[in-house]
Amino acid sequence: MLSIIIALIVTGFVTMFVLKGYKAQAILMAGGIVLMIAAMLIGQDLPLPESASTGSQWLDVFQFIKNTFSSQSAGLGLKIMAIAGFAFYMHEIGASEALVRVLTRPLARIKHMPYFFMAMCFIIGEFLSIFITSASGLGVLLMVTLYPLMRSVGLSRLSACAPIATAVAVEMGPGQGNVNFAAEIIGIDVVDYVVQYQLVVAAAALITIALLHVVIQKYFDVKAGHIASEHRHLADQTEDNQSSTTGEDGQPLAPTIYAILPVIPLVLIFTFSKLMISSIKMDVTTAMFVSIVITLFFEYFRRGNAKKVIDSIQIFFDGMGRQFANVVTFIVAGQTFAQGLKTIGAIDVIVNAAETAGFGPVLMTIVMVGIIMVSAILMGSGNAAFFSFANLVPDIAAKMGIAPVVMLLPMQFVAGMSRNISPIAPNMVAIAGVAEVSPFELAKRTAVPMLGGILISVFISITSF
Repeated sequence: MLSIIIALIVTGFVTMFVLKGYKAQAILMAGGIVLMIAAMLIGQDLPLPESASTGSQWLDVFQFIKNTFSSQSAGLGLKIMAIAGFAFYMHEIGASEALVRVLTRPLARIKHMPYFFMAMCFIIGEFLSIFITSASGLGVLLMVTLYPLMRSVGLSRLSACAPIATAVAVEMGPGQGNVNFAAEIIGIDVVDYVVQYQLVVAAAALITIALLHVVIQKYFDVKAGHIASEHRHLADQTEDNQSSTTGEDGQPLAPTIYAILPVIPLVLIFTFSKLMISSIKMDVTTAMFVSIVITLFFEYFRRGNAKKVIDSIQIFFDGMGRQFANVVTFIVAGQTFAQGLKTIGAIDVIVNAAETAGFGPVLMTIVMVGIIMVSAILMGSGNAAFFSFANLVPDIAAKMGIAPVVMLLPMQFVAGMSRNISPIAPNMVAIAGVAEVSPFELAKRTAVPMLGGILISVFISITSF
């Protein structure tokens, strides 16, 4: 009982400080350290097994953090850093914008159906999120491309923002950090995780969210007295926007062929896998390195200046560094906090209490999903929530007698969707700022579609796997 009281108090303080704006990585790590120290003081488990101990139980707390940094930097961390570096480079050379231009061109044919147009913008945004994995980065990019198009067909500001704000809600594909983290915890290849488990759930969630966007955005527009057909004030500019030869900053747009560059890693990953060519295996990190080399050749033929092209590789490295500072540290901090909860015995108490209360695997999965959902909304980050609690799943699943994927799959999807209900999420704030609307009003527009996506993803995950 004492262990669960300490765990609840520490978790409460961690939540409070994160909500007050303290750096989440530092708070999670501090919470984990406090829990591990408390566990030793009350005679619970130790931070490290005796075979891996430094010889001092107190130093073992910091040895655990060091070991976690070492393992994550060389494994999942490097993978996520390579993805980020490639994404930064794609944005810098205009390849991401070229891909958006190609995918949005057919939308002009359905501009007379504003809410269907909006639903298709959401689907295209989700497809783009497979290649442009930053929610804030993709959001800002879509605000200068899709947002004017949606306004041109008569949609209100909030209706045009909602599908953009939720464009990375259904996190899928091998480029997403949470997807790679889930696959690593389960112990399977990320391509297998995507194909065997993600696709069915993602398809159901996408359809549900798109339909709910149509219903909810139209409802709110009508309630506000906004009739789309009466506000097609930018309709004649749609084609002009598509045919422009310069970007928002006045710089020449990247050639249309650059649209294939962000897609190359995905093609390589799926081509050299069990699905196609199984004799050659290419992981995510290798695919990013191969793709960046191919991109450098494209840049050389475009610019003709070898030194500038070679020097531009620093953008890739800078992107890797930023992701280490932001995401990899989050993973380590989350694992430290999770280890603290395990060490003090909180997980055993929770599982035993659930079993005593008659909770089966389904109810326990719903509990874990609820924890992720609340955490993501409060923190404004799907990554922070998922990285903090996903490590607990293997132990809980083993005690409940189910495969970890049964819990992890809905948790991974719910983490991404719940972020887009939070008015403090960076992508929500950034998008609302560009459109000059309140992030709280935007959250009202995204809440129902996200809740619908959460319900269907949990239902499909539990009933299918």
